[in-house]
Amino acid sequence: MQKTSEKHFVIDEHLEYPVENIQHPVITNLSERDAKVLWHPFTQHQTAPFSIPIVRAEGVYLFDENGKRYIDAIASWWVNLHGHSHPYIAQKVAEQFLKLEQVIFAGFTHEPAVRLAERLLEILPPNQQKIFYSDNGSTSVEVAMKMAFQYFHNQGIRKKTKIIALENGYHGDTFGTMAVGAKSAFTAPFDPFLFEVIYLPIPVKGEEQLALDTMKSLMSQADEIAAFIFEPLIQGAGGMVMYEPEILESLIKLAKENGILTIADEIMTGFYRTGKMFATDYLTEKPDIFCLSKGLTGGAMALGVTSCTQEIYDAFLSDDRRKTLFHSHSFTANPLACTAGLASLDLLLNDETQDNIKKINTLHQGFIQQVTLTFQHKIADIRLRGTILAIEIKVQEGTSYFSNMRDIAYNFFLEKGILMRPLGNVIYLLTPYCITEEDLGYIYGCIEEFLREI
Repeated sequence: MQKTSEKHFVIDEHLEYPVENIQHPVITNLSERDAKVLWHPFTQHQTAPFSIPIVRAEGVYLFDENGKRYIDAIASWWVNLHGHSHPYIAQKVAEQFLKLEQVIFAGFTHEPAVRLAERLLEILPPNQQKIFYSDNGSTSVEVAMKMAFQYFHNQGIRKKTKIIALENGYHGDTFGTMAVGAKSAFTAPFDPFLFEVIYLPIPVKGEEQLALDTMKSLMSQADEIAAFIFEPLIQGAGGMVMYEPEILESLIKLAKENGILTIADEIMTGFYRTGKMFATDYLTEKPDIFCLSKGLTGGAMALGVTSCTQEIYDAFLSDDRRKTLFHSHSFTANPLACTAGLASLDLLLNDETQDNIKKINTLHQGFIQQVTLTFQHKIADIRLRGTILAIEIKVQEGTSYFSNMRDIAYNFFLEKGILMRPLGNVIYLLTPYCITEEDLGYIYGCIEEFLREI
């Protein structure tokens, strides 16, 4: 058999790396190349068109390979806070890369991880005392649930094996997070493998008493319940469903009075999305455990955080090594991701960003008044909390993630150069904070045009 010859490319005059003689594909279109090798999330490839090839991004804009510009109206799945390719975050990460890009976090530590934890604990409620790093939102929730279950297990309390969660919730796509999320077409193939969860009615307007009464009745089982998990004030993937701080406060208080740990999934709501640093800042009763991700690094890199009280942490301290929290990720507390988190906090807390957050809320309020007056007959509900605006469109079949309205709206806005990803018949805005009044005005105008056409 004839041996394949090697080619070399030179990095510098001292280093050479062999490269096999690979046949390059004839197809040069990025979308077509993608379709041959990739499987995308939340995508039915039998019916979905080719993926849009994005080649660069700047601020609120995404640019495809044909030069078309899109306004990123959903912050690339709710992660981007300060705009894409932010030079300050890029600079800080590049500087860190030349110092330390990765080190095992078991038995070792580094400045970015320590400093980010210190700064997070400065802005989290005072009851939060320890930071545990992971890789993303789902894993931060997994860690939280493991903390809760093992907290009781380490104390010899073995009956607390259940969790209370809100109906319609979403906490991720790993098995533990699917278990505490809504049972749906998303989870149906895996339902036999998910642990038992007790669901509480969503405490939306008019249903607060039902939720509270249900919670009270569940307290008769408190000796079997380890934790109560919730998305505070806004259920994201469930359709940007919003409810008030007062009822959540009552639910948390009831859980705590009965020895049940409380877990706030602030993955989407954290870092001023609701108008405050955290959605639970609207409450006086603070949860025991917090889950953070998405905006944690400004959307620049993957990173997850689970914070907890000193009491929870202390339950894992023992001469018995079996009481250790046995959870890890290869890239736990990655120095580059922690550095991105520190840079994002610098930007988040400056006056310009804070002014922009208030401006977005004010502009949304003005738009709500305008659109409600004109299109009341086409809107089932319109919701606003901080920088998050959601419009629920009336459809004959009722509100559903699988409403045909989703594809109609998605394609309409793409044609207009706006990236939206409607949740069924719910369209929403969750933009980077650097968006201009002009760009918001353009989006508002396109929403009105869409409402006129449907």
